Amino acid sequence: MNVEGFVADGYEAVREVFQRLVDEGEETGAGVSVWRDGREVVRLAGGWADAARTRPWRDDTLVQPYSLSKAFVTLAALVAVRDGAVRLDEPIARYWPAYGAHGKERTTLRQVLTHRAGQPRFPDDAAGLDLLDDAGLRESLVRSAPEYAPGASLGEHALTYGHLVDGVLRAGAGTTLGETFRDVVRPALDLDAWFGVPEEALDRVADLEYADPEWPRQLHAAPWLRIPDGALDTRRTNSRVWRRSVFGAVNLHTTATAMAGFFSRLTDPEGPVRRLLGPELHDELLASQVTAFDEVFGTRITWTLGFVRDHGKIAKGGIGGSAAWWSLRHHHSCAYLTRRLADHSRAARIAASLNDDLTVVGED
Repeated sequence: MNVEGFVADGYEAVREVFQRLVDEGEETGAGVSVWRDGREVVRLAGGWADAARTRPWRDDTLVQPYSLSKAFVTLAALVAVRDGAVRLDEPIARYWPAYGAHGKERTTLRQVLTHRAGQPRFPDDAAGLDLLDDAGLRESLVRSAPEYAPGASLGEHALTYGHLVDGVLRAGAGTTLGETFRDVVRPALDLDAWFGVPEEALDRVADLEYADPEWPRQLHAAPWLRIPDGALDTRRTNSRVWRRSVFGAVNLHTTATAMAGFFSRLTDPEGPVRRLLGPELHDELLASQVTAFDEVFGTRITWTLGFVRDHGKIAKGGIGGSAAWWSLRHHHSCAYLTRRLADHSRAARIAASLNDDLTVVGED
């Protein structure tokens, strides 16, 4: 199938790599976008948006990029910090008293945002809860003890991240994650991105599919994604009710152009992220916060408040193969968003065509 779109002079290698991925069957539906100097220099679409292969992938196709979603959960949390409703380094229990039990009395929002709150997965007693039982899943985190003392270890809070932040916002700011993103973050950043896809945009959403039926069981992170059941089940994640819901850790729906555009302005001292948060919180967002072995990633990693960072990039990826990043060396951004759930080798090949390296390396 042909790859549609454009590349500016000097970016032909990106098209060549993407075309090979489609031609060789490694990619069945994806978008690529690259931005430099405030403009989009690559916009490519290839493959199909649906499982039946009747809808070609378009440049406005929305897809769920899994954990790339977490960056926007962070921004919602920092809006509440900006407004003085909550603070990064005071115990969450000061405004969410029920949470402050079973060893969580001193847990801070900073620890949540840097994946050190000790709740990288939902507890076993949440196994019977429905994937979309928002209140029940939040309450399971309230009732449970952390797996380790908050701040003592590191592991991406794979499915719990959004529910923890949502609980903080509800208790401390009198709002929800979905409302803060919809009413404040999304308009300020002018994003084609949604927690809860609106009715009129549902026909733009791509169906997720497995590259290998065994993929969900082969993942290193599988133990952290087991409860509640369904986050990796395409029968659930392709449903209308899921797409219309808010499950902050994983179910933002967005386009490659939107994500590359966002990352292109992420570090800009005059950009929309800094205007949204203010200089102090913008600096906090981008600063390296912790470097350690991340048990869920299975490697040494440096987290900022919302991103993975090393000497070459500020990035965030999602299980299944989607990724977006800002190159600190080359001063361009790129997003590769896919519906075909596999590893990150496709995004890595696109990155290599830009002389970027997506290897996760903790800063020393």
